[in-house]
Amino acid sequence: MLSARSRCNPIFLLVLWALLSLALAPPTRAQLGQTSFPNSGNAEAQTPFLEGLLLLHSFEYEDARTSFRRARELDPGFAMAHWGEAMTHNHPLWLQEDLSAAREVLQDLGPTPQSRLGRAATPREKAYLGAVEILYGEGEKLQRDLAYAEAMRGVMEAFPDDLDAASFYALALLGTSHDDRDTAIYMRAAAVAEEVFAKNPQHPGAAHYLIHSYDDPVHAPLGLRAAKVYAGIAPAAVHALHMPSHIFLAMGMWEEVVASNIASFVASQQRRDRLERPRYQHDYHSLSWLHYALLQQGRFDEAKSKLDIFLADAADFSEKDTHSAAANMWATYVVETGASDIPPPEIDRSHLATNTLATFLFAQGRLALQDGDLAAASAILADLDRSLATGTTVESETHCASASYAKVDTTIARILQAELTALVALAEGDTDAAVAHLEIATQLEETLPFGSGPAHPIKPSYELYGEVLLQLDRPEAARQQLEAALERSPRRAHALASLAEVDQRLKGPAAERLSR
Repeated sequence: MLSARSRCNPIFLLVLWALLSLALAPPTRAQLGQTSFPNSGNAEAQTPFLEGLLLLHSFEYEDARTSFRRARELDPGFAMAHWGEAMTHNHPLWLQEDLSAAREVLQDLGPTPQSRLGRAATPREKAYLGAVEILYGEGEKLQRDLAYAEAMRGVMEAFPDDLDAASFYALALLGTSHDDRDTAIYMRAAAVAEEVFAKNPQHPGAAHYLIHSYDDPVHAPLGLRAAKVYAGIAPAAVHALHMPSHIFLAMGMWEEVVASNIASFVASQQRRDRLERPRYQHDYHSLSWLHYALLQQGRFDEAKSKLDIFLADAADFSEKDTHSAAANMWATYVVETGASDIPPPEIDRSHLATNTLATFLFAQGRLALQDGDLAAASAILADLDRSLATGTTVESETHCASASYAKVDTTIARILQAELTALVALAEGDTDAAVAHLEIATQLEETLPFGSGPAHPIKPSYELYGEVLLQLDRPEAARQQLEAALERSPRRAHALASLAEVDQRLKGPAAERLSR
């Protein structure tokens, strides 16, 4: 059940309205946002085309593809319906693309770029088609992404009243940030999206891309305005219901994170049931964020009920996503709660990316130490060492197009390796080695960009370092690490609790020792 505070929360009331609107009727264009996109399609194709366009702005790629295909069926020569369907095969912020599928859609319009441009009825449509030809042309993805962004800048400048051109340019800019999170690029994208949002506060792309531009702990307050309205702009889009929590989580607004992700997860279940999909095709992403926020609030029983969904799906289905999600969520639960009564799920390790396997093993090792089983923890650490040394884990497919994301995955695994090494050393009584390995872990974490979601690594290194220093009765040094932890992950429960203990220590005998 939701707390009384949740029920009174204005964000909760907004998303509750969104859920009721979805439950009462199938999604309609009015529930996806508002835009104006003049085009040459026939009258019958307009509704599915515009639905596809609005869904595209909310990253509902599969549903957008269905809408664009319906528009093509109603108007086979509709060039922009082909453009829209091709666009659904590029996922800029995840650095994913299905190049062959996109090119196949364009081939259906015409055999060559020149012939396809000839099917466009207006200069504006030719400009859009020309840009997507660049996006799916020859060359490496980064080269194409940069050229596509430049092409969309040209479309925006040639048609200054076209808010969709500006929105897609903002998104294209974000898609050029292949090497971690480039703040300068993100702020350029935000500047463009801010202008669209000012002109049309109901534009789903403007609100969506502003949230992505600002969803780190430093810039999150700038995205709060968009976060508070996006779910109401596009309540029929599962992703739109989740996205506000990118800002809320970056600010440690746990009630709002909970409300947003309840709405998103329930909407994903409704969509799954409507389309008669398998049980596991609900939204693991929003469910994992909900699980994390509940843990930060100390609502462990509710978090456990979400974990049970992951564990049941992993037991019943062999899909890679179910095993990866179960491994991550089990590890998150046991690291946040210290619960030792839930055994690790049976996981096919061949499904796990480098950082996911490291997360899974770290949690097992920490539980073994908690139970006083140093031999078991050492064996788990040796397993992790071998996996990283031999490269026996699979790389993440989420960011398959960028080597930089593979590097991030490996860095997270190395942080967890250093952390578990430190904890084993501490259990062996070698405090110098423990501190040295925690120094390594924090140095590695410092190389990572600010995250835009639940703690990653699962145990922030600065937080663990602070806890260990507190255990070693070094409260002043612990404070420095814990404050650094809270800068990267605001209002995390463990860091706040440890910081409160630091304050208590410094008021007592520790303060007297420091004053001598």
